Parts: sequence; C-alpha cells; structure tokens
Amino acid sequence: MRVLVNDMVDRMPELSHIDMSRVAVAMVQARVESTHGIFATLTPMRFEQGSRFTVKRGRKYGVQTLLDEHGREMLYILSFYLPRFQNMDFSEKMITIFHELWHISPDFDGDIRRHPGRCYAHSSSQKEYDEHMAVLSAKYLMKKPSPRLYQFLEVDFRKLYASSGGVYGVKIPRPKLIPVAA
Repeated sequence: MRVLVNDMVDRMPELSHIDMSRVAVAMVQARVESTHGIFATLTPMRFEQGSRFTVKRGRKYGVQTLLDEHGREMLYILSFYLPRFQNMDFSEKMITIFHELWHISPDFDGDIRRHPGRCYAHSSSQKEYDEHMAVLSAKYLMKKPSPRLYQFLEVDFRKLYASSGGVYGVKIPRPKLIPVAA
C-alpha cells in the first residue's frame, strides 16, 4: 500500500504537498466482516493550523507523538480497515485512497484540509467530494502506472490472502489526547 500511495503522490500534482516519509501507513483489523462501516481513515497528529495543542471544555490537550524507526515525527496516520477495505470493488478502493489523501492539509502541518462551513472535513456535499476523488483516481490511472503497483487491489481479501500467503502490515494504536498541565 505504501508503494502505491507513494506513486500516487509522485504522479499527481494535486498531492504534491504530501511528504510520505511523515505519513504512517497502517492496517486495522475490522471487527466485523461486512460491506458497510469504516474502510479507511486519515488521523491528523496535530490540531487546527498545525497546533500541537487544543482546548476542549476549558481544558488544554496535546496528542501522543508517533515517531518512525528513524525518530521522525509522523504528522498523519493513513489506516486501512481489513478485510472490509479489500472487499470493495477496485474503483471504490481507489476512490477511498484518494479520499483519505485529500484530507491532508495543503500546508502539510499535521492538520486536515478544512473546507468552508459547518462540514469542514468533506465540504457541504460528501457526494461532490467523492465525485472529485473519482476524477483524481481516473486521472491517476490515465497516467499509466505499472499494474504491479495496484494489482493487489483487484482481488478481494480472501483471494489476496490465499495468493500471497498472508496479509501483513503495521498496526498503530489510535493516538490519545493527553491533558496538558496549565
């Protein structure tokens, strides 16, 4: 998945602000094997405008820091829920990947991309948001990336597991908010 996402970021000018060396890619085991629910998430590791702190109900909080094996701080966690994600059709998987990448702030500061209005995460129309992701997905595939990068997305979880002898990935616990002394 990381190799595919790196290629998407490299080929798509719309994603050129993303530094994948600061994005952790993880898998989450879905509790229930169903066709509905969460397929993927992007967890920002900072708050609005890249702030390390936020105030909720009058109390100041920070978030746990996540470092990679070289000691670099991760600004985002991109997680895929298996087997649910892998059991979607190919087109939906591609749209979902772009959907999550599009949440990354253009400032790449650990915050999410914020749209105007009350529905700042997806804009006022989730449907329009996902239609835009379908356009980005099609544009990426028109650039003719090597099929080896995305072949694993063309099968469901059972077939992927059987053909590869297992499915392996990093599991990262959801970061916790930590109260900060005043």
